[in-house]
Formats: sequence, structure tokens, C-alpha cells
Amino acid sequence: MAQNWTAVIPVKRLHAAKTRLRGAVPAARHEELALALVRDTAAAVLACPGVAEVLVVTDDPAAADAARALGARVAPEDGATDLNAALRRADRVTGPGRDRAVLTGDLPALRPEELADALRRVGTRAFVPDAAGTGTVLLAAPAGVDLDPCFGVDSAAAHAASGADRLAGDWPGLRRDVDTVADLRAVLALGTGPHTCAVLRAAGRAGDCRPAA
Repeated sequence: MAQNWTAVIPVKRLHAAKTRLRGAVPAARHEELALALVRDTAAAVLACPGVAEVLVVTDDPAAADAARALGARVAPEDGATDLNAALRRADRVTGPGRDRAVLTGDLPALRPEELADALRRVGTRAFVPDAAGTGTVLLAAPAGVDLDPCFGVDSAAAHAASGADRLAGDWPGLRRDVDTVADLRAVLALGTGPHTCAVLRAAGRAGDCRPAA
């Protein structure tokens, strides 16, 4: 059966994003790095078979411009008080008649085929935990099923408790999000997208960066 997913990527204002990642590059390049993670994530999602469109939810002008340049649609947070409220609003924008998948915007090693395989396994509302097993990198709901996002501390447990199926597969790039300097080191070992590599090269870290296969 053909898939027709709308992928939703929430993005904080860049000046407030990735606070635990500060120090990975010089301070003047921190926002560039945060944006590069988003750009590599969105590019991989747009290249995924079965994804019909990408909707970036953000109030940050630079993130919105970058998303549009890649071919994504943009929706504002529109006064949402937290991430889950913003996602519920985006879900209303998308409409319940579509398959929807929320991904974090910090998956620079994501391969399109990993996401395609995960989405093929979705039968009902489901999630993929991060590499640590505590967070959530993907929450998916087929058409007609409430998305009911539960992002936040220990979101994997929250999504499981809310009745979402836990998906498992060999998806190292999908499961490896980047919140800390240690996370960045781990994702660099997998190979990252071109935007993240470009920022690292500009920051004098070319030797750390291996392009994604």
C-alpha cells in the first residue's frame, strides 16, 4: 500500500536551541550548528520514499527560510506554550485525514531509507525511542488516529504509557539525536549530512567530520 506521510519537524528559535550543545563549536557559530542539524534532518526526510511533504513548525525566521529553501512547508508556533501544544496545532493544520510523523530536528546522520523502513512498520500510533531509550525521535499516527504528542522528559515512557507502539529496527541515524557534545561525537562516527559538516569545517573541525554514506 502506498504511503503518503506528512513529516512534521518542530524547531525552536535558534538562539534558545541546543543549550547543552554549547561549546561544541565557537559561540559565534552555535546557531549555525543548530540550524545545520535541522537542514540535514529535513533534507533526509524530504528524500524519504513515502513522505509527501515536510512541515517545519517554527517561529525562527532563519529556520523558516532554510526550510522553505529545501522545499518544506512552514507553519508558525502561533503562540503555543510548549512543544506539545505546537505539535497539536500543527496536527490541526495538517488535518486528521493524513498520515503524520513527527521527527526531532537534530538527526544529522539520518538516512532516508531508515525513516522509510520505520514508517512502513507503523500500523497504529507508534514511536521510535532515541539511542538512550528515554527520549523520542519519531512519533507517527496514521490517518484518522490522534497524534497525542507526549514530548518532554522521559518521553519514550510517556508515549508507551499513552498506548503508542514502540518500534524497533536497525536505524542508527534515526535514533541518534544531538543534544550534547557527547551526542555530537557519537553522530560524527556515523557520518553526518553536508550542512553539519560545513559548519564543523568552518569551525576548524574538518578532521572530525565524515560525510554520510
